[in-house]
Amino acid sequence: MMMKVILRADVDNLGRLGDIVTVKPGYGRNYLLPQGLATLATPSNLKVFEQERKKLEAKNNALRAAAMELAERISAAKVRIEVRVGENDKLYGSVTSTQIADALAAQGIEVDRRKIVLAEPIRALGTYTVEVKLHPEVVASVQVEIVKPGQSPADEPAPDAAAKDA
Repeated sequence: MMMKVILRADVDNLGRLGDIVTVKPGYGRNYLLPQGLATLATPSNLKVFEQERKKLEAKNNALRAAAMELAERISAAKVRIEVRVGENDKLYGSVTSTQIADALAAQGIEVDRRKIVLAEPIRALGTYTVEVKLHPEVVASVQVEIVKPGQSPADEPAPDAAAKDA
């Protein structure tokens, strides 16, 4: 048995504010309703929602504007993370979204680690472009440079010099 709900906010992989969607009862009861992301789609709730729609849209627009402003700051930032390496410049472990979030916080940019999208863990030295999903409509990219401790940008070997060593 499925249940119909009215979305009170944009929900990834489900719908946008104001959409009436059909979801499994457990998802609706245990996540959407308690989080305030949806209400049951009853005739009385539809009337109430239409009166609230403008407020919810204004709130969503304000969140989107704040996310866009933060996205500009993130895109302008360059994150540098020093990690311990073993033989052949192999990392001990991997660089996680928590480390990236901490490095951004050190620059005065507060980002929830869960919003940092790593397709796969970073396990090698180098420069990576990492996406930060701030809002369903706003995604920022940040340059993350993984280096050895004490290595300055000038210390990095030229690509052809590294090939000669190999």
